[in-house]
Amino acid sequence: MIKLHDLQFVPFIAEDEIATAIDRVSDQLNKELSDKKPLFIGVLNGAFMFVSEVVKRFNYDCEVSFVKFSSYEGTKTTHEVKELIGLNEKLTGRTVVVLEDIIDTGNTIALLSETLKDKGCSDVKIATLFFKPEAYTKEINIDYIGFEIPNKFIVGYGLDYDGLGRNLTQVYQLKSNNMTNLVLFGPPGAGKGTQAEVLKQKYDLVHISTGDVFRYNIKNATDLGTLAKSYIDKGQLVPDEVTINMLNAEVDKNPNAKGFIFDGFPRTEAQADSLSELLTSKGTEVSAMVALEVDDEVLVQRLLERGKTSGRADDADEGVIRNRIKVYYDETAILKNYYQKHDKYFGVDGVGAIEEITERLSSTIDKL
Repeated sequence: MIKLHDLQFVPFIAEDEIATAIDRVSDQLNKELSDKKPLFIGVLNGAFMFVSEVVKRFNYDCEVSFVKFSSYEGTKTTHEVKELIGLNEKLTGRTVVVLEDIIDTGNTIALLSETLKDKGCSDVKIATLFFKPEAYTKEINIDYIGFEIPNKFIVGYGLDYDGLGRNLTQVYQLKSNNMTNLVLFGPPGAGKGTQAEVLKQKYDLVHISTGDVFRYNIKNATDLGTLAKSYIDKGQLVPDEVTINMLNAEVDKNPNAKGFIFDGFPRTEAQADSLSELLTSKGTEVSAMVALEVDDEVLVQRLLERGKTSGRADDADEGVIRNRIKVYYDETAILKNYYQKHDKYFGVDGVGAIEEITERLSSTIDKL
């Protein structure tokens, strides 16, 4: 994560991915314009890095020029394109390729295309490294596109936020601060399932239970489910990569979610790192690990009482119950230390009526 001026940005597109996209665009240009002696026009300031890389990859005669105008202030477009500067070449009968860093509304491209045609160009093609189809309002065809991206503010690789960030060799997106992502923990008998359902409804969050996700994927024989089952059938642990890919798919199913409750994951520091990387790639992060804290003897009595009606053998044997509680604390201790280091661990008293516990949890969440 980086900070530019007053805002934080998280990694979005890596440098090697950008290079691959530019290779693809350049290959298309080489195939289609080998005998055209095109004039490449870069739109400053943002396109300077893209122009440099495209021109280096073009294998035939060409010319390069730059024009400049601006329609951005801060992180929002002003929708007002200012005066065009720098177009001095004779364009009659020429093939021109406009190289843009990013196209969103299309206002700049519309004005530039009209200007180029008025000056007698025989063919005007548009190439952009980044394209926001959700924001695009024009009918002009975009001939070459490196990436189609959501309508989010990005910096890096020529793009800036009030002057900063153009020199970054990868692309970052504005960090989303309005999501609440909870890692919810509680020992057996603490009422975690009940509270997860209440919090899900109260805060409009998506509850992702690792156990449910595994069962869904295996039952429906998805690629990931089949892969996970192959490990389970051999008595092996399912690799973290498979689990995180399942969670990624669940997160992607809910692009407009206000946040997530992760239940049953992570269990190790490595998994916590993987979850952090996953959420960072979505422009957000884990808000907190919230753990219900209940005295062991209270838990034992709760589970024994539950065992009278649940039909679960592991709720009826006190020795088994105590071992389950011990395993929970052994696992949780690692994560408690992990999230404490990031000031994201919150223990909440889990004894009392359901409504009282919900109120304590809510008090903690509301402060995040």
